Amino acid sequence: MEDWALIRRLASDGVPKAQIAVRLGISRTTVIKAVNSDGPPRYERSPRPTSFTPFEGRVRSLLKEHPLMPATVIAERVGWEGSIRWFRDNVARLRPEHRPVDPADRLFWVAGDAAQCDLWFPPRKIPLEDGTTVLLPVLVMVAAHSRFVTARMIPTRKTEDLLLGSWELIQQLGAVPRRLIWDNEPGIGQKGRLAQGVAAFAGTLATKVVQLRPYDPESKGIVERRNGWFETSFMPGRTFASPADFNAQLAEWLERANWRVVRTIKARPVDLIDHDRSRMLPLPPIPLQLGWRERTRLGRDYYVRLDASDYSVDPQAIGRLVDVTADLDRVRVRLDGRIVADHARSWARGSTVTDSAHVETAKWLRQQFQTPRPAVIGDDLTRDLADYDRAFGIEGVA
Repeated sequence: MEDWALIRRLASDGVPKAQIAVRLGISRTTVIKAVNSDGPPRYERSPRPTSFTPFEGRVRSLLKEHPLMPATVIAERVGWEGSIRWFRDNVARLRPEHRPVDPADRLFWVAGDAAQCDLWFPPRKIPLEDGTTVLLPVLVMVAAHSRFVTARMIPTRKTEDLLLGSWELIQQLGAVPRRLIWDNEPGIGQKGRLAQGVAAFAGTLATKVVQLRPYDPESKGIVERRNGWFETSFMPGRTFASPADFNAQLAEWLERANWRVVRTIKARPVDLIDHDRSRMLPLPPIPLQLGWRERTRLGRDYYVRLDASDYSVDPQAIGRLVDVTADLDRVRVRLDGRIVADHARSWARGSTVTDSAHVETAKWLRQQFQTPRPAVIGDDLTRDLADYDRAFGIEGVA
């Protein structure tokens, strides 16, 4: 490479080719070839058959049908018995020719346009009321333009809790993004069809729920990176006594986290959220009817079931239709609009929540039921004979 460059430089300076040959100790023919060539000389080995050549056709056929098949599996299928490293190198050389290309565009987010939503599962179990510890989902919502983050731990990933959590986070934003971007979360919808209640939720907010197609992580990359950020910046060194304790610590941390400069936009979310919010839709003027709702007839055991847990109800409502409603924090039961049960929602599945007042009422009603009613006997034991005539239909017969 250096000799070729030196030859061309000397020739361009007008040095005779014979003198260049003598100076560099090479033949004059070599100098002439170097001056006439477009690039430096290079050694290229002529293609020759290798031990992999007889297998190449079958390997290409397998890669055409299964581009991601591991090299070890391909080697087993084609009967390769040589060096697996040599086989891997050749498969790696052929694989790009058969793997479909999925280019990722750079996305630009307009103010007020979208919020990316996702569920993050913290890698630590949270203690519940019954002493058990479980992994619980955290609903995360990030305003795409300003990168302002809101998040809250929720009891389940069912539709009712996802919509309740989404509404709470939207209220924290103070406005409604024009699009809520989700992946194929079952509680939101699958295969292009929204789950029951999601369309009504979006319609009330005048927003649009967008479900991404599979293999499209870039369109939700902002919230995915925030999930990883939680694990590296929020979780280390923390302990949690309950879901409420987790949410309190997370809310406090987010207040400071939204003041940090985001490298990709070179700005702090708190400095951009007002502009982002001004381009969003206003909050709806009417309250949203969200959460768990069910009408049932109260049985003799005076308990109602909600999300695999049982809650006591005033026994005086036994046999009547009651309305059961629940949000993320409370479970309430109403009879003709009057509250007959109000409990803190249990996050532990299979638990029984009992109000001691309901137990006392049930005890009193049971005593009343088991006590025989005294017979009322009149003082006058004589009976008018006309009563018997009327009973046997002989009244007025002579």
